[in-house]
Amino acid sequence: MVGLLRWLARWPLGWLHQWGAAAGWIAYAFSSTYRRRFAENAAQAGLDRATMRPAIAEAGRALLELPLLWMRPVAQPILPLVRWDGAERIVEAHAHGHGIVFLTPHLGSFEVTAQAYAERFAAEYGPITVLFRPARKPWLRPLVERSRLRPGLVGAPATLAGVRQMIRALRRGEVVGLLPDQVPPAGMGVWAPFFGRPAYTMTLAARLVQQTGAVPLLIWGERLARGAGYVVRVSAFDEALPAAAGDESTQAESAAVINRAMERLIRQCPGQYLWGYNRYKTPRSNEPAA
Repeated sequence: MVGLLRWLARWPLGWLHQWGAAAGWIAYAFSSTYRRRFAENAAQAGLDRATMRPAIAEAGRALLELPLLWMRPVAQPILPLVRWDGAERIVEAHAHGHGIVFLTPHLGSFEVTAQAYAERFAAEYGPITVLFRPARKPWLRPLVERSRLRPGLVGAPATLAGVRQMIRALRRGEVVGLLPDQVPPAGMGVWAPFFGRPAYTMTLAARLVQQTGAVPLLIWGERLARGAGYVVRVSAFDEALPAAAGDESTQAESAAVINRAMERLIRQCPGQYLWGYNRYKTPRSNEPAA
């Protein structure tokens, strides 16, 4: 399997996206559970069938582009495939000496955003630290961890030690990135509305901002047609978070604010959101709570 991934990493992005589109439709056709969850999540957001249809192929493209993003040689930069929209917001935040918390939903190519930041900004402003959860399959775990550790890119595990690592990075004026629409383990989140339905939502994203004074920014990587690359879009976090983490009700309010921000991003390009992601699941209780 590793050999196959390395072979795929040598193909042009356009070919990988073509094969990925086919893979997305195959997965959709052969898994009734996936189809049902896909349709239910999209309907919860008020989308009709025509609007959600492109997301079927995009889910496959998200999968097939991973070998290129993870396993290409370090000397092969990703920046030639990337255009930026809103990069001045990053420069402005750094100019004021603030750390930055990048918030990215499962939208577009969320892998490419961290790599693009590392290549363009890390030399001047320090590395980006990204939160990750280890792969479930033992053979895949070391491969994923090595592939995500590139120059200017640091991984932080979803543990208490990882949280401390991100706080230290922010206090140094660096950047951290995480996906706040990822369902956290039990004890690390609260229930908050997401497209009008309660979803277990991490409290970490808000706490990082509240405890360090970092600037929250919204970021996502739009996947361009025919393998033309990506546009990394950076925008302001328009709704203010509560001043402090506080009690559980305040945490729930903070989580709701972040969920609304994620909804606004997703509505910009619903055809590239992973509607098949099990966003409304009850978290696993057999994982240690940080």
